[in-house]
Amino acid sequence: MSSKLSNEKLAYFKEKLIQLKKETEQRIESTNNNGPNDSVQELADYDNHPADMGTEQFEQERDAGLELVWQDQLQEIKDALARIEDGSYGISEKSGKPIPEERLEVMPTAKNLVGEEE
Repeated sequence: MSSKLSNEKLAYFKEKLIQLKKETEQRIESTNNNGPNDSVQELADYDNHPADMGTEQFEQERDAGLELVWQDQLQEIKDALARIEDGSYGISEKSGKPIPEERLEVMPTAKNLVGEEE
């Protein structure tokens, strides 16, 4: 196994990361377009039952949690793209050893070898 990814592989992973970035940004945007009262307004003609309000609150909290996860994922993608630009992509930040292409295929934002995560 070589210590550096080929230019073709780097271009492949860069394109994959750019696509992931677009998808993640779209998820964040779609969450932001749903205001906290959107679902409640649909029920404006009906009495708001406490269970409906509880469901709405749960959905808002879930969406907020998902947005945080997507924001973290977006930052990981940006970091991986920066590593491609600075030439450190595919090299473990902890050990300096090459990250197997198979791992990068499954997790293109990987910055460490399996077992170095903790």
